[in-house]
Amino acid sequence: MSAVERLSVLKTYKLYVGGKFPRSESGRVYEVSDSKGKWLANAPQSSRKDARDAVVAARKAFGGWSGATAYNRGQILYRVAEMLEGRRSQFAHEVADAEGMSKSKATEQVEATIDRWVWYAGWTDKIAQVLGGANPVAGPFFNLSTPEPTGVVAVVAPQESSLLGLVSVVAPVIATGNTAVVIASEKSPLPALSLGEVLATSDLPGGVVNILSGRTAEIAAPLAAHQDVNAIDLAGADEDLAKELEIAAADNLKRVLRPQPVDYFAMPGIDRMTAFLETKTVWHPTGSLGASGSSY
Repeated sequence: MSAVERLSVLKTYKLYVGGKFPRSESGRVYEVSDSKGKWLANAPQSSRKDARDAVVAARKAFGGWSGATAYNRGQILYRVAEMLEGRRSQFAHEVADAEGMSKSKATEQVEATIDRWVWYAGWTDKIAQVLGGANPVAGPFFNLSTPEPTGVVAVVAPQESSLLGLVSVVAPVIATGNTAVVIASEKSPLPALSLGEVLATSDLPGGVVNILSGRTAEIAAPLAAHQDVNAIDLAGADEDLAKELEIAAADNLKRVLRPQPVDYFAMPGIDRMTAFLETKTVWHPTGSLGASGSSY
């Protein structure tokens, strides 16, 4: 029996918003090519409406995600690493194409990405002990400071590091209880869009991470000006765009993390977690214990 030739089933890349996979509401796509100019896929070109929809989804998810126990958030982040581990080959292929590197180098990037998820998963129930505590005060009071998430964070993902850089800026945002609207690398969005498929199967509630692709400046502008976005990470913005977005963000006093040179293979530290945390301090009177006047 002669072999039957078959057509390849090409992958249709979609956005990841609210736990679902919509196409851009505008119906637009743009061509994504590898480092040699070879066509890889058509990626959705998000519109301002897509950006607003993503903010609505992130806000809706914020209460449940920020209210979950830190231990539970850690379990879910670890589950993301498990699911990504099972798809190492696919992501290595996508990263190699996206960034024009060898398969072995791309595999190193994917493995570092998996390790980064595990690293932040371990921090979810420890960051409060590092940043919070009891403050010494004069008087019969307890004075306790605890970190709380800022809210909805817009993230301009790094342009050159399509997966490791992406995860290095997204994981700390959600590890601390925030929700995120992520603008994938304009030039290399495919690993980010595939990451949405991993997140959807990893127990992460819909809306905690929302991934948009398209023209970075077009999507970032409405997010920076959006009144229901509480903070913005400008990691992937160039100098001119970062300045424009910072000015727009000032309208509702967003927290802004400015772009800076980063070695994403290096140990990340906790700076990106603390960038999107607020400190809540509570005063509580101590009670009197008996006639002696001692207190607890």
